[in-house]
Amino acid sequence: MKNYLLITATALALAVPSLATSVSAEPRMGHQEMTAEDHAAFLDAKIAALKAGLKLTPAQEKNWPAVETALRDIGKSRAARFAEAKEKFKNMQEHRSVIEGLQFRSKALAARSQEAEKLADAAKPLYDSLDESQKRRFSLLLHKIARGHMHHWGHGEHDMESSDHDSSESH
Repeated sequence: MKNYLLITATALALAVPSLATSVSAEPRMGHQEMTAEDHAAFLDAKIAALKAGLKLTPAQEKNWPAVETALRDIGKSRAARFAEAKEKFKNMQEHRSVIEGLQFRSKALAARSQEAEKLADAAKPLYDSLDESQKRRFSLLLHKIARGHMHHWGHGEHDMESSDHDSSESH
């Protein structure tokens, strides 16, 4: 048990400080910084892709607005957290602590938990109205959209919140 705790503590000590360094003011090689307008455009595209992929019937359409609103709220919330973290960690590459990293992670996990609950509540009526093939596509599309190339509803946020995602989150 002590070895397990030591290994876990060591892994956290190594992983958490990387949160601060991954949020540098300089874009990574080959990556361009996305603007707020870019984020909004990608969110619009992701939401449109989910809706198009579901091929909703007119009866199911009435349950879509709650899902779209939840997804947009999540996108705004994550963009705000990303901007806050980027600003906070901009000048902390040398002076970061494990405790600050743990506190940041805790805050991000709590926010993501609330977002997941909000999305689940908003999506339940729509999901319950879907046929089996639509339910399968909903799961696949939501997973791909959330974990796709642009990661977690916003490019760059993956770098800061990647450690608070586990494979069970979107299943």
